[in-house]
Amino acid sequence: MAPTDPFRKALLDLDRVLDVNLEHITVIKRRIAEIERQRSDGLSYTEIVEGASGPLLVQLITESRQALDGFGGRVRRAEALALHQEGMTMEAIAERFGITRQRVSALLREARKDPVLASDIGPGGESRQQAALDPV
Repeated sequence: MAPTDPFRKALLDLDRVLDVNLEHITVIKRRIAEIERQRSDGLSYTEIVEGASGPLLVQLITESRQALDGFGGRVRRAEALALHQEGMTMEAIAERFGITRQRVSALLREARKDPVLASDIGPGGESRQQAALDPV
């Protein structure tokens, strides 16, 4: 794999976000146990929230979801672009991804606008790596 492979970079970025999310999950689980303990002690939810130190449970969940959505979306766009550059049709990608051909077209458009993913795309839409291998 080339060091400029956008799909590989997207995968590595997602891997790092998953590590952070594992830490968030541990904090979320601790916070759930803490809320359960406080409720058993007779505290109201208002008292629990007002006395909370650190981020609220809902904030942790929102941050984790947003990170996964963002980096997961980039992986999806990068994979669609990589497959298309290797010659897979939009119809075949759609079938593999379980989405419509129109959604694949949108993913490819979005990928070509993404500065990280588009950095390896030549002027004709093919990867620079593939263009270098193709005979003129």
